[in-house]
Amino acid sequence: MAKSILFPHLRQRQVLLTTLTAAAILVVTMGARQSVGLFVSPINSATGLGIVTISLALAIGQFVWGAFQPIAGALADRFGPRGVLIGGILVLALGTALTPMVSSSWGLILTMGLLTAMGSGSCSFSVLLGSVSQRLPAESRGSASGVINAGGSLGQFVFAPLTQVMIQGLGWMGAMWSTAGLLLLTLPLINRLVPTANAEGAAKAVTTAPKPNSAGLKAAVIEAFKNPSYVLLHLGFFTCGFHIAFLVTHLPTEVNLCGLSPSVASWSLALIGLANIAGSLWVGSRINTQRSKMLLAGMYASRAVLIGLYLMAPKVPAVFYLFALGLGFTWLATVPPTATLVGKLFGMRYLATLFGLTLLSHQIGGFLGAYLGGLVLQSDGNYQLMWYLDIGLSLFACLVNLPIKEERPVLA
Repeated sequence: MAKSILFPHLRQRQVLLTTLTAAAILVVTMGARQSVGLFVSPINSATGLGIVTISLALAIGQFVWGAFQPIAGALADRFGPRGVLIGGILVLALGTALTPMVSSSWGLILTMGLLTAMGSGSCSFSVLLGSVSQRLPAESRGSASGVINAGGSLGQFVFAPLTQVMIQGLGWMGAMWSTAGLLLLTLPLINRLVPTANAEGAAKAVTTAPKPNSAGLKAAVIEAFKNPSYVLLHLGFFTCGFHIAFLVTHLPTEVNLCGLSPSVASWSLALIGLANIAGSLWVGSRINTQRSKMLLAGMYASRAVLIGLYLMAPKVPAVFYLFALGLGFTWLATVPPTATLVGKLFGMRYLATLFGLTLLSHQIGGFLGAYLGGLVLQSDGNYQLMWYLDIGLSLFACLVNLPIKEERPVLA
């Protein structure tokens, strides 16, 4: 029954299994990545490096994560996803395990800024969505992307409180090493993503691109950047990265500035992930009936409203939880419509690469969100300026999505 609801036009069991496996991988890799802000205060206390230095390392990690998306996507498009995913998880686990062993700014940049970011970027949205989407017909891609995206959100819901418990029970070093072990447990899942006879059969059902490009990857990238809609999509996704990186990195410190328990931060991050499961599935179900650009514009506008309400509200635990639920509904729910728009514009052949480049824009915003948050805190002693900047960028992202040229869905 569940299969017929999520994939009404596809009955192959192997394709459903592949989609759920991709979601399961994201549960662990994105869950570990999105909980990293909980380590900022313990690392600062243990090393004395300072918030700005730690923020810089995490900001570099945000950028590298995005920079590796198109590289990993291109490798997956050329050689298949299996080797890329295995290498990514191994490097991610290595960087996580080495972080407690470093005490200098350069060491932290190497582990949290480079290794973990390169690893997680190699086993994230561009490779997983690209791999699965190439095996699905067009009418099933929206639901599949929503399910896969929900996996990342479920990971945040599970890992945020789990990480806080591990930090309290094992210390931050023990929590890092435990996380590295959990990451290695995802390796057997990758075999499920290797194309089989059933998956190859499903791949033949993929709808051809509206504007196919057979001249190769380089030509496809050049063509994409000549398209104004693709550029506008990048500008909007830049803002999404700014929001997410700022909150993932600095929400625990914001909670601390308000005099509240660290558990409020961990549960707020968890609730963001929980709400985004619903948001991702809802958006995935709407992609076939509504224009993706309108979904994106609405989600970005809602963030401006939510941040404004948060600034006016008293800073008590209930406000943080409600803010997390509201913001969480759109948190990473922007990924399925963004990937869908790329597929509509350029087809599936180089989706992993072209969507990976969009994620790079996302993470350039992520670099600024993480690093500027630390600079503003050091300068002003609070994040007020960052919140106002967040509101302005949300409105900007809403507006730049509206001119994107996207045909209306053809309703059955």
